Amino acid sequence: MEELDSFRCLVCGFMYDPMRGDPRRGIEPGTPFEDLPDDYTCPICGVSILTQNSAFVRIEKN
Repeated sequence: MEELDSFRCLVCGFMYDPMRGDPRRGIEPGTPFEDLPDDYTCPICGVSILTQNSAFVRIEKN
């Protein structure tokens, strides 16, 4: 499986790791950030991934 970039929430620092997904919220491991549903929110602070100027930033794999 290819390496997928992680994303960090700028509000609380939560890291979304696509290799782990978010199984407690129905997001399977291997789900890229770009494929998250529009209603997905940060599980720590609740900020939406659709927030203007995105509250999530890409953490590129080296």
